[in-house]
Amino acid sequence: MLAALMLCTGLVALDSTIIATAVPSVVHDLGGFTQFPWLFSIYLLTQAVTVPLYGKLADVFGRKPIMFFGIGAFLLGSVLCGAAWSMLSLIIFRAVQGVGAGAVQPMSMTMVGDMYTVEERARVQGYIASVWGVASVVGPTLGGVFSDYLSWRWIFFVNLPLGALAALMLARRFNEVVERRSHRIDYHGAVLLTAGCSLIILGLLEGGVAWGWASAPSLLIFAIGAVALVVFCLLERRAAEPILPLWVFRHRILTGGNLTAVVVGAVLIGLSSYVPTYAEGVLGTSALVAGFALAALTVGWPISASQAGRVYLRIGFRDTALIGSVVAVAGTLLCLPLGADAKVWEVAGACFVIGIGMGFTASPTLVAVQSVVGWERRGVVTGTNMFGRSLGSAVGAAVFGAIANGTLASRFAHPPAALAGRLGKNVDAASLVSAGRGGARDAATAAFVRTSLSQAAHNVFLTLVVLAVIGVAAVALMPRRAEPLDLG
Repeated sequence: MLAALMLCTGLVALDSTIIATAVPSVVHDLGGFTQFPWLFSIYLLTQAVTVPLYGKLADVFGRKPIMFFGIGAFLLGSVLCGAAWSMLSLIIFRAVQGVGAGAVQPMSMTMVGDMYTVEERARVQGYIASVWGVASVVGPTLGGVFSDYLSWRWIFFVNLPLGALAALMLARRFNEVVERRSHRIDYHGAVLLTAGCSLIILGLLEGGVAWGWASAPSLLIFAIGAVALVVFCLLERRAAEPILPLWVFRHRILTGGNLTAVVVGAVLIGLSSYVPTYAEGVLGTSALVAGFALAALTVGWPISASQAGRVYLRIGFRDTALIGSVVAVAGTLLCLPLGADAKVWEVAGACFVIGIGMGFTASPTLVAVQSVVGWERRGVVTGTNMFGRSLGSAVGAAVFGAIANGTLASRFAHPPAALAGRLGKNVDAASLVSAGRGGARDAATAAFVRTSLSQAAHNVFLTLVVLAVIGVAAVALMPRRAEPLDLG
């Protein structure tokens, strides 16, 4: 059964890592450099807003049918992504993938919480985390190989045999007994949560690109999104069975764990989105080499996650996570000196240190929130934690996209006099990354684009440092001891 859960996790893990190195190739074929953050954000957004609903449905109908639905939706989205004909169609089909991933990842973690004790989970979480390590090597490598030698479309088609095998193993090996009771699903809350988060992320992604930050469209989108989220919170207070019960924010261990998940998600997407672009566009590496640099992140993660179980059984969840969050800060600081003349091994080294920190942070906080509630609420708290991570990734992709696009737009609007007229009017150029690798018509233009990409990456890395420090504060909110909660 553990093998089946590891394979289900691998279904999402492989897709999370394999697309990063293919982004430059996708942009080259379909265009839309300023839109590429949507490939991450729309996937993560649909994943995030569906996770709480799946968590509630899993506590009502059981884990198995929700997992099957998630695998099916994920594979459908993969087929459609592989057949995409434009950046817009690819973004839409990535949303379908996200709907499926929103069920697969939290259900895998919830099943682990159901089947294993806290002591056993220390070992099992290491096995689950090792899936990300394998995916981190296989994913970027396959992404680079497909991009350089075949087609980026294969990064989606490769999900089909893996998903079919995962569904078969789950059908044959997982059995559960669910107590059937009458329930009322909070569909109104789900709609408001989806609308509010979608509008906020839309405003972050398109602000400064499609319209000015202080323009009427920008202010209107943010206002409507904020109103939707406020109404959602008011509705959840009165709902008989809320999709995202507010009691999960009234306990320090749950609040600290969920805020930590938000930071983890944002840091991961920042690195996954911009390390390959930096390596290819600034350092001039191939997609394959960029993939190996990013792979160091999720190689370090399972190494530390496999040891985190032994550590938190001795010193507690919070102290273990504090160690990890401090290591993550150190890793992000290593990113700051990276410039146009950095070595690939320096990039990989910084990613590895961050991965070590993430492994010591993410696993203990997830096990902590699962350990303080019973079966009937474990789906909700696990789903909320996964929601936090996905939301952090979605908002992070939007924020990092706004920072990078704003940096590039500013530099392209004020180029050196010698380059006046040689550059596009905006940063939405399909050849931007290839220009940074020397693909521009002249060396001066290539050097300017390369320097611009380096500055954009530096600003993203600086933001990662700030987020990592916030992560330390989030972990510090958790109590030293994880006692079972009295929820009435």
